[in-house]
Amino acid sequence: MTPPVLKARKSESWFQRACQHLVGGVNSPVRAFGAVGGTPRFIEKAIGPYLIDVDGKRYIDFVGSWGPMILGHNHPEVIRAVKLALEKGLSFGAPSPAEVELAELVSEALPSMDKIRFTSSGTEATMSAIRLARAGTNRERIVKFEGGYHGHSDGLLVAAGSGATTFGVPSSAGVPESLARNTWVLPYNDADALEDLFIKQGPNVAAVIIEPICGNMGVVPPTPRFLRTLERLTREHGALLVFDEVMTGFRVGWSGAQGLFDMSPDLTCLGKIIGGGLPVGAFGGRREIMDRIAPLGPVYQAGTLSGNPLAMSAGLATLKILKSKQPYAALEKATHDLAGFIKRAAAKRRIPVHVNQVGSMFTVFFNEHPVKSYLTAVQSHTKVYAAFFHALLERGVYMPPSQYEAAFLSTAHTPEVLDEAKSAFEAALEAAEKAA
Repeated sequence: MTPPVLKARKSESWFQRACQHLVGGVNSPVRAFGAVGGTPRFIEKAIGPYLIDVDGKRYIDFVGSWGPMILGHNHPEVIRAVKLALEKGLSFGAPSPAEVELAELVSEALPSMDKIRFTSSGTEATMSAIRLARAGTNRERIVKFEGGYHGHSDGLLVAAGSGATTFGVPSSAGVPESLARNTWVLPYNDADALEDLFIKQGPNVAAVIIEPICGNMGVVPPTPRFLRTLERLTREHGALLVFDEVMTGFRVGWSGAQGLFDMSPDLTCLGKIIGGGLPVGAFGGRREIMDRIAPLGPVYQAGTLSGNPLAMSAGLATLKILKSKQPYAALEKATHDLAGFIKRAAAKRRIPVHVNQVGSMFTVFFNEHPVKSYLTAVQSHTKVYAAFFHALLERGVYMPPSQYEAAFLSTAHTPEVLDEAKSAFEAALEAAEKAA
């Protein structure tokens, strides 16, 4: 039975009010529903696999605060840890035991991270890692890949340039061209383009930064050849390999994507899950590289709220649960089963759909072609996705409000919850078919 459509009257009212003082009515652009149309839902509370908006409507949540809620919302052990920390103080501006314990646990899970520096966001982590890589190599140029997003610092907010030069161009107003030209942008999964760049420019490359599994153009896994070429070329030319695992760290496995692919990057950036839902980021790597950061070395990086005791406590509780429960195989199977169901349901309706999935991350691409790069991702039918999204929203399923984002499962998505979601997905594909 199709659930009744509830009007988002209170959300509409809150959105109108928000637009008076918040830019676009939101504090992060994708939340504005610009890619799918309509009014964003204002959320009042969350529990387990569900969001509940200000109109009282419940949604099965496949966004999970964009990844960190791997245990579901308001997990009792995480909440308990935060409450205990809260009673001791909100922020110290001084070291605390929780940050040491969390650093030890992260290093245990990701052996490539001998030493760690916590930050308050993933953007801070990637920005600082790039500065450190430049200082460590005494080079200025970096390499990133089309479709990869590494936060909104100037040097990384760069899109592909034209022709064989591959020089980056600003992808945002306010980014100087002179700064963007220090970044080369290559196609993701193109080992030949990577080889060609290093042949021509290898001695000038300070670092290559990559989402080892792309999540910011939708989920796009790497090819084995691409990753091995990347690993070999950075070693041969003395460039640092920086894994942006802000999204994949502790999400696709206990040791992240680097554990999944048996790789050891020079630097790793983390976020999302290591804060258990609270704002946090981190970067880390080999001891000799990290010891170049102040107060031991000349690379300056600081943050008043870095290592915030509430975020450290939430992250520590989350990682302890993940270590003891090791839910990754079950999460991967549940996500694989859901992806397979969506593909089969779409095939019955002859809708061009490809579902990319790694671990508990997935994206439903309305695309005639398998999505292996940014070039193929942007060929997706965004109007069809918008119809699909709103049909799901009406039926109580909250998916990313953009074709080019990852969706996530949590341990709170039980078989019963997923069965309910499957019914909504099947109905939403009917709406997608009409929009195609």
